[in-house]
Amino acid sequence: MAIGASSATPQAPRSPQGHAARTGENPDDTGQLRCHLGRADLAAIPEARHALRELLRNWGKPGRSAIAELLTSELVTNALLHTDDDAVLTATVGPDGLRVEVRDFVPQLPTPRAPHPDDGTHGRGLLLVQSLADAWGVRRHGIGKAVWFELDADAA
Repeated sequence: MAIGASSATPQAPRSPQGHAARTGENPDDTGQLRCHLGRADLAAIPEARHALRELLRNWGKPGRSAIAELLTSELVTNALLHTDDDAVLTATVGPDGLRVEVRDFVPQLPTPRAPHPDDGTHGRGLLLVQSLADAWGVRRHGIGKAVWFELDADAA
């Protein structure tokens, strides 16, 4: 598994109960999207895809934004299903392409695994990220980890 370095993302604001509330999911004027995803909020998955689609409306070659949406869905789904805490999605469009990072607050690192035929669709998320992203990795932070991927806008 590739381990990558990235700029630090500030910790999500916490409520008195210790959970982050989902905040605005619209891209801002700087080419960045930041979504706070509530614990086990599976409705956040299609909402995150929609917000990313808006951010990437005029980005990249045909098909690149669809790949970005798919990979973002996988990372958000993993964070919400495999942790019992909130997550923060950050997507940044820059001159070199797109970087998406999903940060959670559980220290256990994800492990790509070969899916078992009886698992249905489970176990394929990180394999998709590994196969379709131009770069990807995991980095630890103070109280958890961030799983990220990058896509070049002009790649085929």
